[in-house]
Amino acid sequence: MTSRERVRRAINFEHPDRVPIDLGAMRASGIASNVYQQLKRRMGLDTPTKILDSMQLLAEVEPRVMDHYHIDVAPVEGPLAAWCSMPPAAGIRKKLPSGIEAYLAPGTDVRVEADGAWVLCNAEGRPFARMPRGGFYFDFIRPTMASTRIDPARYQPSDTVSDEELEAFASRATDLYENTDKALLGWGASISFCGLSALLSDNITQGSLDEWLCMLMVEKDTANEMMARGVEAAIARAKLYHQAAGDKIMVWGVASDDAGTQRAGLISPDVFREMIQPHYRRFNDWVHKNTNWKTFLHSCGSVYEYIEGWIESGIDILNPVQISAANMDPRRLMDEFGGRIVFWGGGCETQQVLPLGTPDEVRRHVKANLDVFAPPEGGFVFTQVHNIQPNVPVENVEAMLTAAYEFGRRS
Repeated sequence: MTSRERVRRAINFEHPDRVPIDLGAMRASGIASNVYQQLKRRMGLDTPTKILDSMQLLAEVEPRVMDHYHIDVAPVEGPLAAWCSMPPAAGIRKKLPSGIEAYLAPGTDVRVEADGAWVLCNAEGRPFARMPRGGFYFDFIRPTMASTRIDPARYQPSDTVSDEELEAFASRATDLYENTDKALLGWGASISFCGLSALLSDNITQGSLDEWLCMLMVEKDTANEMMARGVEAAIARAKLYHQAAGDKIMVWGVASDDAGTQRAGLISPDVFREMIQPHYRRFNDWVHKNTNWKTFLHSCGSVYEYIEGWIESGIDILNPVQISAANMDPRRLMDEFGGRIVFWGGGCETQQVLPLGTPDEVRRHVKANLDVFAPPEGGFVFTQVHNIQPNVPVENVEAMLTAAYEFGRRS
């Protein structure tokens, strides 16, 4: 069974030969560049490492690494498609704070401050993210919780995609579809209305999370109008991406919406159902009516109380399945939602087990999660809970991937 067939069967609850595995198919299933470099060296590879996400310093997972570790999914993200198609040397070579040499995308503006901190600058040369000396990745400079009034008039979401990006997106999808057997996970038109929303980005509204959460309760008409604009723009962009790549894409990221904290959701289930769910429904309805894509939602934290609503609104796949958060026990999730939504994640806990356990503890943990999440009829794609961090022992990463393949086989 090819990777593409395997993933298709898994997400349609149709008995794959083994559990599909994802590493690096999106920005929450990736691997820190320094750990990735160590993983390659264990394979005997000394190829240049490309950075796909400059904020998190996540590596591009190369085809040989995918094949070696039985990875079944590859990314096709609009803004990154051109860089993914370039050789590493076309980028900017940098020695990262971790000590490895890697290549950043062309045009990335990184500057080093007097105290050794790194800053990322935008096209105008203005710093927007900072990584302290000895840090692992960048954080936005503007505090996300600063109480700042949202100006609805400034929210003008883009409803188009440049011809250059669409051409690169189409070329990337065609190359992967024709020259690999991987299932393709696409991103480029998504919404985010529960947590740290696109509504709140610095260059759109300069608003704050606490102000947005208040608006959902006391300025409902304004909030709904803004979200409706967001959905309309996302649908317009999704149309363009679908025209460019069609059903070469199997799964589409419709939302990256961190709606939960470690202990609870950010908003009440009632507010979610009244204010958020209808907008998800509209976007998902368009996707299901006009494409063969499966809809993929990423939301960290304790999101148990929203899962039923996401299912009702047409979400097919949930990631990252943060099993360490409150109310996110694997057995409970499967008992209540198994067979109705695909769990894409939850394969290995990344706060304690992956960074701090022994390789044998990682193996046993992966097996226990597969025993719950991965019935023979499918409905599960293995990946760790969010990105593999820079301080994770490479032996544990290898143990995790090896165990996912070994214990995930069904025939």
